[in-house]
Formats: sequence, C-alpha cells, structure tokens
Amino acid sequence: MSAISGEPAPFRRGSFDELPERPRLPHPFGEAPKQEVVVESTAFGAVQTRVVTYGRETTPPLLLVHGLMTSSYSWRYLLEPLGSRYRLYIPDLPGWGESQPLPPRRHSGLALASFIGDLQASSGSRAATPSATRSAATSACSERSRHRSFGRLVVVHAPALPQARLRALHLALKAPGTARALSHVVRRDPLRWAHRNVHYYDESLKSLEEARAYGEPLATKAGAGAFIRYLADALNPAELTSFVNELERRRDRGQGFPVPLMLVYARQDPMVPPEIGPKLHQLVLEAEFHGSRTAPTSPRSTARLSSRSWSPASCRRAIRQLRSSAGGDRG
Repeated sequence: MSAISGEPAPFRRGSFDELPERPRLPHPFGEAPKQEVVVESTAFGAVQTRVVTYGRETTPPLLLVHGLMTSSYSWRYLLEPLGSRYRLYIPDLPGWGESQPLPPRRHSGLALASFIGDLQASSGSRAATPSATRSAATSACSERSRHRSFGRLVVVHAPALPQARLRALHLALKAPGTARALSHVVRRDPLRWAHRNVHYYDESLKSLEEARAYGEPLATKAGAGAFIRYLADALNPAELTSFVNELERRRDRGQGFPVPLMLVYARQDPMVPPEIGPKLHQLVLEAEFHGSRTAPTSPRSTARLSSRSWSPASCRRAIRQLRSSAGGDRG
C-alpha cells in the first residue's frame, strides 16, 4: 500500500490463493450475447470463433480486438459505456477464450490481420467505422497498409516495435526443446500462469473468474501451442522491423496512414517500455497521440477514454479526466 494515499502499489501482484471468486467491480460480460462464427480465414483455414456482441444493432459498429494472454473478457468493463453508443463486436482470437486453437498455423501479425478482416466479413462487422484494439493492434496496423476495412483505428498500448527483450525471447524459442518445456510449464497450472503474467495497474481487480477466462485455454497442448506460436510469430523482431520499415517508407513518401489513427500509450507499464508510444508516433506523425502516466488497463479509466467520440477536443478532455482521477483509475 502507498504510505501516502493508502492505495495499492502499482502493478503489485497479490496472492493467487487469496483471489476472490468474482471481481470486486461487477460487469455484464456473463450476460452479453455470444455467437459462434465459423471464420473462413485465408491464414488459419476454417476457425470456430466466439464473438461477443453488445449494444443496439441500429448503432454504429465497433470492433474490439484483445491482446496477448487475454480474450474478449478483457473488454468486460467497456460493454456498458461503449455499448450505449456502438454495436460492439468482440471476438476471441484463435486459441484464446472460446475460439479454436490452431498451433500448426503461422500466427504472424499479417496472419492475424488477415483473420480480423475475414472475421469482419463473417460476423457482419465489415462496415465498422471506428475500431479499437489492444495489443493485437500491431497486426491490424500492418493490415491497414493494404486494406481499408476499418474507418478509424485506435491503438492502445501495443508493443508494436522491435525490442531487446523480444529479440532475446525469439532466440530462446528457437533453441531445441524450449517450446516443449514452456508448454509443459504453462499447462502445469494455467490459472496461476495467467494470474502471474497478466498485469494491471490495480491488481486488486483480479479474480478466479478472470484467471479461468485467461488460463483455461492454456490447459491443453493445442492451447499452449497456439500461445507459443503467438510469442514466436506475432512478436518476431524481424516482422516488427518490417512493419517499422513500411511505416517509414509511407512517412518519407508523404503517403500517411491509410485511416485516421489514434495512439494511446502509458508511461508506466511492466511489459511495454514507455518509449514505444512516442517512437511509433514519430513514424505516423499525423496520428493523434495521447500519453497517460499509468498503464491504460484500469476498466473505469479506459472506459472514460474509449467512450468518447474520437475528435481531438474530446480526447483532450478525456485525457485530462484520466490524469485528475485517483487510484487505479489514474491515467
């Protein structure tokens, strides 16, 4: 606890054995409509995919894409604030949540981007005007240089750029026996693995419900194998370098990003270095950039930002609200 405010220390993980069954902040995810969609994907083949929907069908569509180690459940606190304005489409990517794992397939950023485009066609969200993503936005950004199925794009705290730790991870995964050993470790106690490797500014938001949502897909060989393919392929430094080179070429030619883009990055996070956001902004100068003091993982603070219409004035107001709020909601 902070000696000054009595608030939990940022990113301080509690004991798994003391997790409550339900999160301390309620949410409507369990009651949200869910549909099974077979996505005929160029990259993955036919994929049995769960898509959570929320909001009135008469409102504009909004596609929310989760990141690594999570699922559609990660958007649970945004269903009500965003669902009052948009028709939400929230898929589980292959291997996460209730979607089918396909570890033999390549899980590169471009493959995931292709899957997202195929999913839009399958789920009826092809006409999505605004799109918001989390870590998987790296793949969507890559695809946006080739297709225009998104009207707008918000990138929230994606790793996006090559880093020393990702190079080390890539080399480690290439060593003989590493992938098999990692699969064994993950499957031995997948709920504890999820609890240990998903990070919140306010860790008191965690629960056994969340540990099951993120950990149970890792319990099988196929699920753990898909997770390792994400690590090896989507975070491959060579692919991220290619992505950077493409953005540099577009910038230097004066082409700009294909769609309106907003970048939302934190200056404090245990997984994504604080310099990633500003460096990405230098590659896409026309993008709106918003930096927050802490990781944008708090459900209420993210909701305040994401539920606004994405105009410069409204985003500045949202950022000011994040900075002035307290505890785990500070942005």
